[in-house]
Amino acid sequence: MFAVPALAQDQSAAPEAEQAAPADSVTDEGAVVVTGSRINRPNAAAAAPIQSVTAASIQAQAAVNIEEVLNRIPQIAPDSQQNYQDSDGRQRIKLRNLGFERTLILVDGKRLGTMNGLDANMIPTALISRVDVLTGGASAVYGSDAVAGVVNFIMNDDFEGIQANANYNFYAHQNKPGLISQVASQYGFAQPNHNFVTDGGRVDLSLTAGKKLFDDRFHISAYVNYRKADLVPYGARETSGCQLTEAVKDGPLTCTLSTYTKTGYVSPQSGPNAGNAYVNNPNGSRSFIPYSNAVAENPYDGYSFQRADERWNAGGFTSFEISDAVELYANAMWFRDKSVNLYPARVLTSGIYSGPYQVSCANPFLSAAQASTICGAQAGTNTMVPIELRYRFSGVPDQEDRYLNQGTRITGGIRGEFAKGWSYDVGGVYARNKMDTSWATPSYDRINNALNVVNNGGSISCVNDVANGCLPFDPFSAGSTINTPALFDYLLEGTYGTQTTVNTLYNAIATVQGDLGTYGIKSPWADDGLAIAFGAEYREDQLKSYADANWREQNGGSDQSLAQHVWEGNVELQVPIAQDKPFADLLQVNGAYRLSKYSSNPNTFSTWKAEAIWSPIPDITFRASINRAQRAPTVVEAFQGSNISYGRITTAFNDICAPTITGTTIDPNTGQQIPTYGAPAASRETCAATGLADNLYGSASLLCPTDIGCTYRAGGFTVDPETAYTKTIGIVLKPRFLPGLVVSVDRYMIDLNDSIGYNDYSYFSEGCRITGSDFFCSMFVRNADGTLFSNPDGNPATGFIRQGTTNYYKSKSHGWDFQAQYALPLGGAGRLDFDFAGSLTTLAGGQDSPILLEKNCVGYYGGAGCGQFIPKWTHNLRTTWTTADQFFSASLNWRHLGPLTNVSNSGEESLGWKPADVRTTFYRIAAVDYFDLALNFRVEKNFSFRIAANNLLDKTPPILPNSYNIGLSRANTISARYDSLGRQIAFGTTINF
Repeated sequence: MFAVPALAQDQSAAPEAEQAAPADSVTDEGAVVVTGSRINRPNAAAAAPIQSVTAASIQAQAAVNIEEVLNRIPQIAPDSQQNYQDSDGRQRIKLRNLGFERTLILVDGKRLGTMNGLDANMIPTALISRVDVLTGGASAVYGSDAVAGVVNFIMNDDFEGIQANANYNFYAHQNKPGLISQVASQYGFAQPNHNFVTDGGRVDLSLTAGKKLFDDRFHISAYVNYRKADLVPYGARETSGCQLTEAVKDGPLTCTLSTYTKTGYVSPQSGPNAGNAYVNNPNGSRSFIPYSNAVAENPYDGYSFQRADERWNAGGFTSFEISDAVELYANAMWFRDKSVNLYPARVLTSGIYSGPYQVSCANPFLSAAQASTICGAQAGTNTMVPIELRYRFSGVPDQEDRYLNQGTRITGGIRGEFAKGWSYDVGGVYARNKMDTSWATPSYDRINNALNVVNNGGSISCVNDVANGCLPFDPFSAGSTINTPALFDYLLEGTYGTQTTVNTLYNAIATVQGDLGTYGIKSPWADDGLAIAFGAEYREDQLKSYADANWREQNGGSDQSLAQHVWEGNVELQVPIAQDKPFADLLQVNGAYRLSKYSSNPNTFSTWKAEAIWSPIPDITFRASINRAQRAPTVVEAFQGSNISYGRITTAFNDICAPTITGTTIDPNTGQQIPTYGAPAASRETCAATGLADNLYGSASLLCPTDIGCTYRAGGFTVDPETAYTKTIGIVLKPRFLPGLVVSVDRYMIDLNDSIGYNDYSYFSEGCRITGSDFFCSMFVRNADGTLFSNPDGNPATGFIRQGTTNYYKSKSHGWDFQAQYALPLGGAGRLDFDFAGSLTTLAGGQDSPILLEKNCVGYYGGAGCGQFIPKWTHNLRTTWTTADQFFSASLNWRHLGPLTNVSNSGEESLGWKPADVRTTFYRIAAVDYFDLALNFRVEKNFSFRIAANNLLDKTPPILPNSYNIGLSRANTISARYDSLGRQIAFGTTINF
């Protein structure tokens, strides 16, 4: 990765093909893109660390989508939406592991879209000039939601000519037998080919054309981009041959099993065998055998490890300079992405419907023995009896969860100089993202229709719904394939339900900037004068969600139409104090202030920044900044906080002030079991903090009713802005005695107060029990008799425990960033370029309440609070050799991910550690090193060819049981963090016409 310390620097020695752009660069005649400031000065130095990834680096990685580029930046939490079974396919970016809601994504300095609806993969990789990652608060410059920082995509909007780019990559992996094969073989699960496999092909094609007219004053360019990825199922990798589970600490390993078997699953719901579980005898004899793990199925073998995906991107850029005072500009981006998640075609348990299935005791598919088992004495009669069935079809295409994402982003405006030293830019952004999610569940009525069959002269047919294509369903034979493809189509027909979510952004921005040095307003020790920028912004976020009748029937929910808007005004200053002086080659201070008023909050709030840069000599630069950012809730968070809804707590939850159930005893009079009680879980003082009268402490009247449970209320909060203070201090070294070397070291500290987040009732209940703090205990809203149950339908004012989106306590992220570049000329042998980016994280966590211990999850995973997988140390080091004639370059990248330890072995009480939880197996993930090799052949000026191998050594990912509980992955690893599919081979070419 070409990591660039953000400081204006001489780039003249870099070869054209791999020149690393600084954080501010001229993109066309006079237009300057500066990340982190609205003041466009070509010689501006950044006071906060910025890491830049260049177009050459993206090519070297053979990236098909932008998420692969971003996942390798140490400051960004890895996110792999194409390798995540439960994903909707959209790529969102999380800086410093602080969540996508706190990372602002820009394209050429303007918002990509709404926080809730954007998809960064709509950005075509072939047109990216560079990606700037500003890892510090930028709210005062860009908006209140840039708490963790900004990712700014700088596009090649000045392209001229015609260019074609083609990339193709695939996986070439050696499936070595290992632990998963050993465990899965105990169940007879099919295993992948344990030889060399190639799969997962992906293609990325793009065509770009641009032209300048009218003495280069008018420019227009357009692009079209097509991407396609092939499916790689879980069953294609040894490491995901089954979902590995470990029920008890250091216990035996097993596979997750499914009762949806190809031999069927049958359980009578009446008669002498009611509740017994059977499967059809695999020998085809139409007899039942008891269900056991020996006949269970692998539920996830066909799930998507790499999702099948097809995407189109298209767009264009244009600008027309009428005069120095007036330049019109506009660009448009459009995309359409379709992907699917696969799972086996099944007849689902009747438990998800209104009741059990019904089958005739004279069903012609039943043998006499089977009919006797199901119906008892009624076997052979036309009596309909209830039955539970589960069935996994064979010979039928997998069922699909379908995701269709479509989006449009249009920006435009007018800019120019209106007076000496003064310029303006007035423009806006319209962005609309639409996501259709389609799921299907086989029809309950059609399943019963297909079960209700008769034998007409040797031909078995449905009794009902023949006109709609009903086909007989035979669940009483092992692996029956009678009409199964057409049968499953009948069961599924008309059941696909679709939910649609539309996110829309309307954003108007006006900026006026001036160089007051033009009027002599400057420091007596500086050459440049004071620069100032004023800005005003209006932004409206809208979210509409609706669904068809099928979706509502299967999944519930209700339509929503949410919106919030904000008015913001800001001012920014750059003040050079001294330049080219004996005590200061550069001494400069910067500042910014922004005022925001959101419609979802009654208060106005502010953000600001203060920065300083001091270069005592050109070789050394010290920099420091402090940012105060206040982030208002997103439109979804605001709705979740304010919207009130009620529900029942039907789990084993009980009021912490009620007596605990310790067991049961037998009533000597009735012979019935009755519960025995012990002391409440919480102390008398803690219960008083929940509003409970002292005389009710431990009363059995507080017990949640066993039939309906207690009540929760979600919402009813005013979600206030969260406040973050981001402090950075660093040094940049550019020694003249070692030309070509630039090194930067930065310390960052992000402290987030009043964090916005969602917590359920158990969070507040347990927090109150443990701490007695009003922060938790105030969430109990009791009835006059002290109980926590009420009628949710009556909009009760008391009798519930609260949950929902609100402000809680603190989140923190501290660490060090290291960047370095070194260009080493080799004379006639060409040159070597070294590019390094590393991150040392020292604190990632926070406090849930004022009296709880501060959690630090760095280097740990697992548990209730450390799901972030943040190694203490990560780095990328790319070494590139380029021949003197620039015909050939070879680039080797070293990616290092530090080790991780399960919280069970952390020794930290703040992370939930207990001595009894210490593990002896699967408690540590060792450090992982990946090596990527890229070869580039510049055959001639207009044609280049690339070959790359990522994860060159085909390193197998670390294996973890219960991986879904740890990282939402069923692949026995942390798919977003590690290269899970093996070695990736890529070919690419660029042709200029």
